[in-house]
Formats: sequence, C-alpha cells, structure tokens
Amino acid sequence: MNAADYRSFADDWERRATLRTRPRRMLENDDRLIYPASRQPLVLSATFLEHCSQWRDFVLVQSFYKFLNDVVIFETEIVDKTARSIAKNRSSLSFPLACRYDAMTVVVDEDYHALVALDFLQQTVNMTGLQPLDLPGQIELSHALPAAQALAPPHLRDAVELIGVAIAENTITHDVAAFAKDDSVKPSIRGLMADHLFDEGRHAQFWTHLVRIYWQSATPADRDSIAATLPAFLTHYLTNDLQKAFDLQLIEHLDVSADVRRALQDEVAALHFPITRQHPLLGNIMGFLHHSGVLNTPSVALALSTYLPESGRQP
Repeated sequence: MNAADYRSFADDWERRATLRTRPRRMLENDDRLIYPASRQPLVLSATFLEHCSQWRDFVLVQSFYKFLNDVVIFETEIVDKTARSIAKNRSSLSFPLACRYDAMTVVVDEDYHALVALDFLQQTVNMTGLQPLDLPGQIELSHALPAAQALAPPHLRDAVELIGVAIAENTITHDVAAFAKDDSVKPSIRGLMADHLFDEGRHAQFWTHLVRIYWQSATPADRDSIAATLPAFLTHYLTNDLQKAFDLQLIEHLDVSADVRRALQDEVAALHFPITRQHPLLGNIMGFLHHSGVLNTPSVALALSTYLPESGRQP
C-alpha cells in the first residue's frame, strides 16, 4: 500500500465508533469477578490459595485499578500523542489528509477510552470502598519507546515511535479480546472490553496501514537503522518488571504472617516470561511486522532472528 491507495475509515467511524453508539455501562454488584484471576498469577499461587484466599477480592480489585490506570497512560500519554502529531501534521513523517483525519478519530476514541476507564475506577471505588494503592506512573511502553528512539538518528525518531505505537496497538487488540471473553468477570466489564476491542480493531488496521505507507517510502539505510532499534524496543516492552513491582507492593498490604509474605514474594519473584520466540505476545507482534511489510526487510529479519520461528529466519 502507498499513500495514494489509502482509504479512510471515516464513514465507518461515524456509524460505529463506541463513543457514538454505546450508553454508559454501570458496574454490577454481583458475585462475579471484577478482574480475571487468570490475569493475576498471585491469586493462583500455591501459597495464596492455601493461606490468603480471603484476600482474593482485594488483590483483584487493586489489579483492576492498575489495569485501568495503565489504559489511561497508554491512551492519553502515548497513543494520543503520536496520533495527534500526525493529525496536526507536526510529525516529521508526511501522510495524506485522509490519514490525518483518521488519526484525529483515533485521538477522540482513545481519550474516550481513558474517560470510561476513569469512570469504572470511580464506580469501583464507590462500590467496594477500596481506594487504589499508589499506581504506577508509567507502563512498559513508556520505557520501550525512548529506549528504541535513543538508538536511532534524530530524523528517524518519529518513525521509531510510529512503529512502536503500532506494535502496541496491534498487541493490545489480542489482549483485550481475551479479556472480553472471560465469563468469570462482571458483564459490564466484559462489555467495556468488547467496546474497547471494537475500536482497537479499527485502530490496529489504521496503524498497520500507516507503517506500511511509511516503510515503502523509507530508504534502505533508514530501514536498516530502524531494524537495529527493534530488539531494544522488545526487551523493554515485553518485560514484566513493572507488574512484579506492583504485585510485591500488593503483598505488603496483605495481613499475613512474615513467613507467608516471604513465600508470596518468592513466588512472584520467580514469575518470568523469557523474551524468546515462545513469549505469548511475540506471535502477534511478528504478525503485525509481517502484514505491515517491515519483517520482509532482511535487516529486520536478521535483527529479530532470535524471536522468529526457524521457518521465518533469513538463511
């Protein structure tokens, strides 16, 4: 795809964007979970199940707060910034007006998602009486983008940002889809995730198209320079260090014995997802890089060869 082939999704957005079509969702006061236990390994650990099961709802509510806070950071501090710079033609990357218009619909959608996240946070506080603990001020992408950009020459930093945001937007779509299908969770929260997914699927295609347009116009030297930044991006983006730190903070707030606390800390510390081709998110990321044309560049395939299946490696 080149810039001349780009087709705006403006009509689809006018008809179907969730902020235009969905009434406010209200949190149910029922027996279902507020956050999937499958997404919080702490509550499934052997020590927790044996000694701390009465703290399950506290841990899941606080984990929901962190999730909502992460959404706000992702949408307003990262995706909004990149989309807004493209929409206002302030990026060093040049896109046609149709792309810029669609970028502004992404800004509107993402700010709406952040608003809904804050609404659910407030509803949850009111229903449970639990105030959020100190929530992280950054997410993994907050570290991954600057780390990758620091390795690129100045004229390519906007391009690295574009590709990093596109990777994240494609990754979050699959993550949200799994959340939306979890029957153990309250219907309003599953509905929230389904609404989010509806918009994010459109966003993922948008970012893929923009990366494809940019990549086709990039020089071979610029492509090679960007390829060299991708391993650093993935190293920072796929780490679970921030989640571990949050879980250790949660453990400090549990009313348990010192021995149980140490056992919980040891179990959390042992949780590790090596950034290899078996990492659960790498399949989605490599799929995006393939569909956008980035992975077809030999220097990219070489830079990411550690993460590719044998069949996808360069000879």
